[in-house]
Amino acid sequence: MDPILLPANQPLARFYQGGERISRFRGEHPSPPNTPEDWVGSTTSVRGDAPAGLTRLDDGRLLADAIADDPAAWLGPAHVERYGADTMLLVKLLDAGQRLPVHAHPDGRFAGEHISAAHGKAEAWYILSPGVVHLALTRAVVPEELAELVASQDSAGMLALMHAIAVEPGDCVFVPHGVLHAIGAGILLAEVQEPEDLSILLEWEGFDLDGEKHGHLGLGFELALTAVETRGRSGAEVEGLVRRAVRHGAALPTGGEEFFRLDRIEGAREFPAGFAIVVVLDDSARLTVDSGDSRMLRAGSTTLVPFAAGAFTLSGSALVARPPRA
Repeated sequence: MDPILLPANQPLARFYQGGERISRFRGEHPSPPNTPEDWVGSTTSVRGDAPAGLTRLDDGRLLADAIADDPAAWLGPAHVERYGADTMLLVKLLDAGQRLPVHAHPDGRFAGEHISAAHGKAEAWYILSPGVVHLALTRAVVPEELAELVASQDSAGMLALMHAIAVEPGDCVFVPHGVLHAIGAGILLAEVQEPEDLSILLEWEGFDLDGEKHGHLGLGFELALTAVETRGRSGAEVEGLVRRAVRHGAALPTGGEEFFRLDRIEGAREFPAGFAIVVVLDDSARLTVDSGDSRMLRAGSTTLVPFAAGAFTLSGSALVARPPRA
């Protein structure tokens, strides 16, 4: 199997603005309005709107179906033995055309028990353009206070309770389960996450969605908010969720590799055979696989490398996202 160059896969009519920075990053025609996410090598659909979000291959098949037909070729025997035909990974490019709403994602236990999902949704962001992110509570809150903020849609009050963190290109931010967060306007990032579309929205005014209907995963806010972290985190603890100025090597802050792997390449590095997503950054990069096939990948391109392509070497400026270790 050869590596597969993936075109943009931007679900339409998302609830927040963005998409132009993805087009510029990829060097493509401008995106339609409200297409702020590019789901790369995706076997995950937009919640309640399948098949939106799913990657379709050049032969017309969904990537998810192709992997289900031959999981060992795509993912590798060791991965299949531990995780089955589950890629355990979703990669996105995300363009915050406006500040995203304050929200959090449940852990696997909560997601499995209450909505029969296979995973929670931990995530990490590799920052491609500067801005401010809001991350975690500065002090503990009681459930009643959290519920009142949601009921009143007190955006200013929510943000005042959270750490505002300035981020620069090359920084990587890990967002554990339950931690409240909001990506600031103007940020372009590459995201790695568990392969689910699960968000508990505390805020929705000013966004194109009905939060009272869709903000609680169909569970009602009383139950959904129990999945949100209510303890405060110190500034030092929150800074520990950020790895600064990653230019080469493992990119994730401590805790991230339990869920996925992300490496930043500046130069050259060899990777063992395995399912991987390559995102080329500033300049072109060269991808060489075991068979000897070598190709140049242009800046802004995204490429899926299946296990059956063998070990590969990447030379240039890029990110490599992979599932957790088997």
